[in-house]
Amino acid sequence: MSSTTESLPGTDRSTASKRVLLAAPRGYCAGVDRAVVTVEKALDLYGPPVYVRKEIVHNKHVVTTLEKRGAIFVDETQEVPHGATVIFSAHGVAPIVHEEAKALSLKTIDATCPLVTKVHREAKRFASDDYDILLIGHEGHEEVVGTSGEAPEHITLVQSPDHVDEVEVRDPEKVVWLSQTTLSVDETMETVRRLREKFPKLQDPPSDDICYATQNRQLAVKQMAPETDLMIVVGSRNSSNSVRLVEVALEHGARDGHLVDYADEIDEAWLTGVTTVGVTSGASVPEILVRDVLEFLAERGFDDVAPIVAAEESLLFALPNELRRDLKAKNGANADKVRHDAGSLH
Repeated sequence: MSSTTESLPGTDRSTASKRVLLAAPRGYCAGVDRAVVTVEKALDLYGPPVYVRKEIVHNKHVVTTLEKRGAIFVDETQEVPHGATVIFSAHGVAPIVHEEAKALSLKTIDATCPLVTKVHREAKRFASDDYDILLIGHEGHEEVVGTSGEAPEHITLVQSPDHVDEVEVRDPEKVVWLSQTTLSVDETMETVRRLREKFPKLQDPPSDDICYATQNRQLAVKQMAPETDLMIVVGSRNSSNSVRLVEVALEHGARDGHLVDYADEIDEAWLTGVTTVGVTSGASVPEILVRDVLEFLAERGFDDVAPIVAAEESLLFALPNELRRDLKAKNGANADKVRHDAGSLH
């Protein structure tokens, strides 16, 4: 299947039949899949309850489903009983959280996405070389909190291009930018452009910090948006990458766009006068929720579905070392692979 604009012939929206443009890739990225499967397998292996610090991923359906299986989500490490098992979410944690867990004799399983871990390592490396680190991201987001905790005395948060004027550094000759992995690519690059105007010697990270899945999902939306009357993004409101998809759609030509957790949140008034609906989902969204949206639309005449393929994804991450070790002890050498088992979360 092609991903070029040839897949989207121009149409007269006043006379065209109803259709859906379905983004690919969409939904689970490798880091989310790894994190969700980590909780599932920990529940199978150790039995409930298994504690999870923060939401394992930012999706209401995933969290609710895992809670029904026996996962207990907590906001702070101190809420986990002494000696219990705790899983750290895909967004990563600051070093102090590991210290808190050790003090409580907790069995820890770190489900931090490897791409977030990469940013943590970059922060530690540049801090050890005494750089000022300009971290582009959203204040309070768990990923930003975790990365900042690696080198708080060296990191300055830059939330948007408009905040660049407020940024000060000790030495403009030794400054580097890093970013949260789930940001808008376009806005991040605009922030970097303005930072470089202010600090001409600004260094780039060794490799791209915005994750491949975030970029691919935004690319698909950019291709679809000019032909789309309404973009429906399936995802939760605390999911940064899902929120960005709505913004990207509107910035690139979609007439309207909305974020929904479930199909029953779609307002039928949104469909008035609409001939083309774009559908995609954030990187922490199980495919079952997208299927529900497609069924909702089909029941209202939008049963012509055209896939729009922006990229192919095949990346898989191994499960966390702590869990792999215990799985191998119980099940043998093949127990460490992330398997896409059939079920409500896959």
